[in-house]
Amino acid sequence: MPIDLYYVPGSPPCRAVLLTARALNLNLNLKLVDLHHGEHLKPEYVKLNPQHTVPTLVDDGLALSESRAIITYLVNKYGKASGLYPEEARARALVDQRLYFDIGTLYQRFSEYFYPQVFAGAPADKEKAAKVEDALKILDVFLEGQKYVAGAGLTVADLSLIASVSTFEASDIDFKKFANVKRWYETVKTTAPGYQEANEKGLDAFKALVSSMKK
Repeated sequence: MPIDLYYVPGSPPCRAVLLTARALNLNLNLKLVDLHHGEHLKPEYVKLNPQHTVPTLVDDGLALSESRAIITYLVNKYGKASGLYPEEARARALVDQRLYFDIGTLYQRFSEYFYPQVFAGAPADKEKAAKVEDALKILDVFLEGQKYVAGAGLTVADLSLIASVSTFEASDIDFKKFANVKRWYETVKTTAPGYQEANEKGLDAFKALVSSMKK
């Protein structure tokens, strides 16, 4: 049976799922959700995902939302031997911690800072920008002496975080002034399978959207 992914190309969480699928060599049946026209609020979509968010994955009767839950599920089911989500307890705990840092701190702070500017015309908030910078400092510490965010090998934590951090390129947040973050960013761009197709294209779409919204 096909694995359906309801998604929006520019969405960082959706791009994290696309990156994971590429790393696992999985073919997803992509279903574009038209947020502008409220497709995510239609009863048939809300039945799949009561949060009416993207992404939503449907695999063999299982409907799953939240990108970080989706990417760990995909590795657990289709790529246990890939190393993307280690089975050893300590290694997995570190990956989980980085994923929770992404959703609870880094991406959350960026969302609270930048999205009101894009979608509501709000002015930039210096205090919120400072919180994003603080999260980047923490990420920089995580990366001290490490090739990837959870150790020596590429994991889903890198794929989730690269989808988030790359989105900063559409904003005035300069993440590349953090040496470890910059090094890691360039490393993942060249080592994550299918990066151009899975992340760069969607990032370009998001940048175009930001440009059009700010005119």
